[in-house]
Amino acid sequence: MNNDWTTCKIGDICKKICSGGTPKSNEPSYYGGNIPWLNTKEINFNRIYNTEKYITSSGFDNSSAKWIDANSVIVALYGATAAKVSINTIPLTTNQACCNLTIDETVADYRYVYYYLRRNYQHLALLANGGAQQNLNAQQIKDFNIILPQLPIQHKIANILWTIDDKIELNRRINDNL
Repeated sequence: MNNDWTTCKIGDICKKICSGGTPKSNEPSYYGGNIPWLNTKEINFNRIYNTEKYITSSGFDNSSAKWIDANSVIVALYGATAAKVSINTIPLTTNQACCNLTIDETVADYRYVYYYLRRNYQHLALLANGGAQQNLNAQQIKDFNIILPQLPIQHKIANILWTIDDKIELNRRINDNL
């Protein structure tokens, strides 16, 4: 391997790592607002343009939900979606079963990190533990190794893969309209 590539931990390339929170589900006034709220079932190696559910300001204020910057890498922690990743294209909030990674763009391209984790899904999923439901935790994500080329190479790799995903998404939309 070229000496220009380094191995480090995910936690070393993040400005912020946090989970989200869920407003009380038995409080109707907490839901139906204008704050996008992501559930892990929506995480499926995809880009998030909107969410299925929205919470209110009151729901946000009375839960541990936090705003997550656009272009963060979101890793599902629990159950069937554990280790799956997404990128949010909008600022949003998430439930507590998400590990939200705000990447330090001076060190790593968030898209490269997304594609790296997507490619290494099986390795990350093997770290999950538990009984009937396999779970990851934020520390396992922070400690997960990533191989990084120099930033310009990361940008090139990410641009190629992003463009391919753009074409796949366009084809999917065309097919949906047929």
